[in-house]
Amino acid sequence: MSNATDTPDAAPSTTRTAPKLTADNPPLTIFDISVADRRGVRPPPAGYDDVDPGSVLPDFALRAEAAELPEVGELDTQRHYTRLSSLNFSIANAFYPLGSCTMKYNPLINERVSALPGLANMHPQQTDDQMQGMLEVCWRVEEILKAVSGLHSVSLHPAAGAHGELTSLMVMRAYLDDHDGQNRKVILIPDSAHGTNPASCTMTGFITRELKSDSRGRVDMDDLAAKIGSGDSIAGLMITNPSTLGLFEPNIKNVCDAIHEAGGLVYMDGANMNAILGHTRPGDFGADVMHFNLHKTFSQPHGGGGPGAGPIAVGENLAPYLPVPKIARHEEGGEVRFEIVESADKSIGRTRGYLTSPGVMVRSYTYMRAQGPEGMVAIADNAVINANYLRAKLRDVYRVWVDEPCMHEFVASAKGLPNGIKATDVAKRLIDYGIHPPTVYFPLIVPEAMMIEPTETESKETLDRFIEVMRAIVDECATEEGAEYVKHAPYTRNIGRPDEVRAVKQPKVIV
Repeated sequence: MSNATDTPDAAPSTTRTAPKLTADNPPLTIFDISVADRRGVRPPPAGYDDVDPGSVLPDFALRAEAAELPEVGELDTQRHYTRLSSLNFSIANAFYPLGSCTMKYNPLINERVSALPGLANMHPQQTDDQMQGMLEVCWRVEEILKAVSGLHSVSLHPAAGAHGELTSLMVMRAYLDDHDGQNRKVILIPDSAHGTNPASCTMTGFITRELKSDSRGRVDMDDLAAKIGSGDSIAGLMITNPSTLGLFEPNIKNVCDAIHEAGGLVYMDGANMNAILGHTRPGDFGADVMHFNLHKTFSQPHGGGGPGAGPIAVGENLAPYLPVPKIARHEEGGEVRFEIVESADKSIGRTRGYLTSPGVMVRSYTYMRAQGPEGMVAIADNAVINANYLRAKLRDVYRVWVDEPCMHEFVASAKGLPNGIKATDVAKRLIDYGIHPPTVYFPLIVPEAMMIEPTETESKETLDRFIEVMRAIVDECATEEGAEYVKHAPYTRNIGRPDEVRAVKQPKVIV
């Protein structure tokens, strides 16, 4: 049988066409290049230093079969993780104006301090005497949080913002039960509140009632009076101040007084504390309990498994009910000693495994001390200035839902943009310009909502670039052809518009 290469005048082709990469023909992954018994690092043989895994692990923790891991060299491993990191968007890459769950700059000095051997190499089961330095850091964080909140006591126990919220409600429930308030079940929640608020209420046995916002996005005082006078036994109020609309509640003292007169307690969601830091204190305007997001206000990294801390501050009346363990400071004969207290008579008890996340506390404490009192005020000033600058520069092309001076963020709406462009389209198109989308479709009271928060750490030049891009997107939508292009963005990423519901239920974790 002959073929073209059998004849002298038919030379084989030297041109090779690279296969086109498609969803059905993806790039090689680390699993594709795996070769049996290839290693980048060879661990010591089993039994090294007389350590037998079977002697220290229970049977249920031992694998019956070897893990199906790729067998590759060190170079390929490094390339794999470097490539994965380049696919991830972070505050270290570009602007991240994600309203409410804000990503702000995390100074690298925080990381250097938290990595100091005496702090990083601690174990949670060491004795108090071996942890005096770390306990002092944690105690000092408590003192600073007490000072900026205007409240009596602080617990570092909660593991995240939502956990701090839940813990606050557990403390409220314990106090009410201890003061003949067992029948008090109703918690009032503004219609602009974070979605975790009603969830936390349900988990702690409360019933929620929605408070309406007035035309300026604040609490409707008439609706508040009606709810209090409805005959329901009011347990309390959950309020975010400044709100998710980026607005400070001017009637906050009157709102708190009304709840107290009704026999209830006031929880303040402290997610937006960075907007009022050093200017006003929740304890002064009537909050009984609040939580802090250390990742937002005090620069602890956000994401990657969770912030790791959501401390709560409470008034003196609620202090006995705080969770344990907690830190006690003793001073005798000029010598100071710190102790972890494991129990207290009226405490709600333990809500997580250990006292706190110490690395989080070190990072936030470093930031607090670096800022000092004047820096705390500057944080709020710059957050408010940056947000208002964006609001003023964009309100002629995007409707600002409450167009008046805001605090740390503002909510714009894509409603009314040309050719049917929606908030999702604007968000996806921003990705092509290297900007992380803002929070969209929240709060629910704003149609086609885009919650934009620049934080206090961004420069004017970065904000000007964002303004330019946001206006350019509107220009792109001016024609049907341009709008259609925007509706299919992004074009510059590995994936375009996935089925987001399916992606949550059936994630593809290997890239």
